[in-house]
Amino acid sequence: MDTIKDYLPLCWFKADPLKLTRSVSFFKQNLLFCFVVEFFMQANMTDDPFESFYEVGLEMLLTLLFIGIMLFLNKTLSAYVQVATAVLFCSNVVAIPIVPVLIWLTVSEDPLSYYVMGLILLWDYAMVAYIIRQVIGVNMAASMVLSLAYFIATYLGAFALGQLM
Repeated sequence: MDTIKDYLPLCWFKADPLKLTRSVSFFKQNLLFCFVVEFFMQANMTDDPFESFYEVGLEMLLTLLFIGIMLFLNKTLSAYVQVATAVLFCSNVVAIPIVPVLIWLTVSEDPLSYYVMGLILLWDYAMVAYIIRQVIGVNMAASMVLSLAYFIATYLGAFALGQLM
């Protein structure tokens, strides 16, 4: 519970990911939770659990690979566990409100549900940009571009690779 309290300020743009507790078990828990939630959402969209499984697996792999390459190029690979945990944790925090909003969106198709979904996704984008800015020490514009590259590489990359399989 203390580790969650350490990582939670990231969601409000207040913590430095490099100064957070390094916990491999917390990293694994976040990875598992993220996989399960993403799998649930993907399986609801595709109705094919096998396709959802490998597409979400590719997404997790691309996420971890993107973080690793970014840290390797910045020569801060020693902070991999903290940074990967920070990104996954923020994704998991976003998943908590996004699942009911997705259900709301699917059931009602109310325009408000689309706006709420957009705000939640913008929050996720901003958190990843904040983490990148804190970790590699670039300006806000560069961190936003890298955050966009992250989302394109992970989500669209997983989708594209999934279509090739």
